[in-house]
Amino acid sequence: MRILTAAFTRHYTGKLLNIHPSLLPKYKGINTHQRALDAGDEEHGVSVHFVTEELDGGPVILQAKIPIFAGDEADDLQQRVHEQEYRIYPLVIRWFCADRLRLVNEQVQLDGQTLGAQGYADE
Repeated sequence: MRILTAAFTRHYTGKLLNIHPSLLPKYKGINTHQRALDAGDEEHGVSVHFVTEELDGGPVILQAKIPIFAGDEADDLQQRVHEQEYRIYPLVIRWFCADRLRLVNEQVQLDGQTLGAQGYADE
């Protein structure tokens, strides 16, 4: 993994996507699965977001949630999150390639509609 420079991310604003193994804005950075367990969270997940200068801080496009079960370990969460990554990242990439997805004034738009803070299907 490489952290991109501010100049690079500014140059490509609205053109870079990232997938992150947490329900952003929770648990930016590394060791997200263990951090969710340590916090006693009941759910965990994955977020696809636009890349900005702030590490894992860009506007969320789509999230997928998984339950955390009693006795789960970080590897269990990693496996279940990984399954969701395979589902949502290709979907977001299709939206992006079809020009359905845009970053406008630091807000995500899908088909011209502004999405909520947690992205598509925001509760």
